[in-house]
Amino acid sequence: MRRKMTRPERSWVLYDVGNSAFILLVTTTIPILFRGLAEAEGIDTVYASGLWAAVTAAAVLFLAALSPVLGALADYSGMKKKLFCGALALGLLGMAGLCLTGSAMAYLGFFIAARLGYSACNVFYDAMLTDVTTDDRLDQISAAGYAWGYIGSCIPFMIGIVLIFTCPFGWSTMQATQVSFALTGVWWAALTVPLLRDVRQVHCLEDRPDKIRHSFSRLRETFGKLRQDKRMLFFILAYFFYIDGIYTIMSLATTYGAEVGIDQAQMILALLLTQFVAFPCALLTARAAEKRGGVRLIRLSILAYMGICAFGYQLDRAWEFWVLAVAVGMFQGGIQSLSRSHFGKMIPKEEANEYFGLFDIFGKAADCMGPAIVAFCAFVFHSSSFGILGLLILFAAGFWLLGKSEG
Repeated sequence: MRRKMTRPERSWVLYDVGNSAFILLVTTTIPILFRGLAEAEGIDTVYASGLWAAVTAAAVLFLAALSPVLGALADYSGMKKKLFCGALALGLLGMAGLCLTGSAMAYLGFFIAARLGYSACNVFYDAMLTDVTTDDRLDQISAAGYAWGYIGSCIPFMIGIVLIFTCPFGWSTMQATQVSFALTGVWWAALTVPLLRDVRQVHCLEDRPDKIRHSFSRLRETFGKLRQDKRMLFFILAYFFYIDGIYTIMSLATTYGAEVGIDQAQMILALLLTQFVAFPCALLTARAAEKRGGVRLIRLSILAYMGICAFGYQLDRAWEFWVLAVAVGMFQGGIQSLSRSHFGKMIPKEEANEYFGLFDIFGKAADCMGPAIVAFCAFVFHSSSFGILGLLILFAAGFWLLGKSEG
């Protein structure tokens, strides 16, 4: 019989509901507003797509370099929440900037700050999973975070969409969009409060005055352990490749759709549908993993994403964008939640932040590779379609390496 979630588990899940509202904007209205600002300043449409992809790649690559060190520091007693709060402040300040600026370049700068803060928070948040639950419930709670995050993030998003489409109080479309960003920032901050109140750092290392130097020493040891543990090494390498393709599809969907001529309203509504489809599918995938095994379900999802890339290459009609939105929703939450929980089962709990820092470096470094491929194709071939097709290579590599991790 499935047990009800404990208070720390619920509070952990609620944070996913809060921060997922930001990442929904990243895949929809944030890049759309940038495109509008860029066009108003005379920047070419395809060049704007490439610029957005390049900035996204640079931001995540920078955080990827910091993630292992931040994670190692967070393993010491009392450090996890302090670092989490610092990252949260950076993310919310970036959101505030997005609400105020009318310059395309300043907008990019504030987006970098918001994205870095969001991503750094996730290093510590993912590691908190081992503090709030037990190994036998990791799949269930991890999936609940993604599932409720998908559906809950729709609440501020739909309010924002109504504001954008109706422009009340005499607001312009840009003003209404910026107010929707502000609502999302408030939502993100408010749903962080339960986590700060209820989640405690259960697994930790004893604090010490030389923790910075000691963190680097521990990282060297951990990289040595990773090389020796072939199962974990192949899994994290597989994750590096397949999560790259997933993040790229998420972050560049609207810029690619606009490039091939899909109406902005159609794209936003289709991506909203993705959230509703992802909610039950993430929970169902976690249940299926109990019988079929998490790795088998991850491999099935990778194959589905290969089909999504092949279909996306020829995309040029609105109905095709809707089909892809449903397909992504069916597999997105499951593959992300199972990857997180599977890794959580493999690592020592008292060093969860350090290991999730490594997990994050592979995820974030990958997140720069996919956008870089799309940016290269946009600049060189004056089309992002070849970049979308190029993601097939990443998914194929991930599928093969995942097989090696079980061999």
